[in-house]
This record gives sequence, structure tokens and C-alpha cells, in this order.
Amino acid sequence: MALEDVTLALFAVCNSIRVFAYVPQIRKAALDRNGASAISYTTWALFFITHVSTVAYALVNREDFWLAACFAGNALCCLSILALAFCNHRSHVRRLVVEDQTH
Repeated sequence: MALEDVTLALFAVCNSIRVFAYVPQIRKAALDRNGASAISYTTWALFFITHVSTVAYALVNREDFWLAACFAGNALCCLSILALAFCNHRSHVRRLVVEDQTH
């Protein structure tokens, strides 16, 4: 097996497994009772931006649809985490305001 084949296989396996690593973060962003306070918007936004830039690189520089699709999936997972955390946080803040007004 050539080195190129080994690195391609390693890349494919690692990026396939990475999708499963997003699941706990997506769950935490959606269900955390403290408004997803443990989610770092900066970190996930940076991950999102790097994935989108990799999609652009794959399409423009490499003309590689499959690489672009892989990183588009990663970008969508990051965007999901950001959106769910944002919605959860807003909902949490609204609950706190309502509780504060009723006391």
C-alpha cells in the first residue's frame, strides 16, 4: 500500500469518526439547563470558518467534491452547535427574566 493510500485511508476514517464526536456537543448545546454556558461560541465559530474555508479550497483548488462534502458536513455540525447553543442561551435568559419579574 502506497503512502498516499495510507494517508487517504487515515483521513477518511478520522473524519468519519469525527462526526460522532459532534453528537455530544450538539446534545449539550440543545439540552443544557444553564443556557449552554459550557459551549464556546468563539471555538465553534472558528471551527465553522475553517471548515467552510476547506470546502472552498477543495472545490476551487483541488476540484474535489468528496473532500468538500466531508468538510461541508463538519461545517453543518459546527453551525448546528452554534445555533442550538444560541437558541438555548436566549431561552434560558428569557426564563431568568420571567422568574426575576415574578419574584
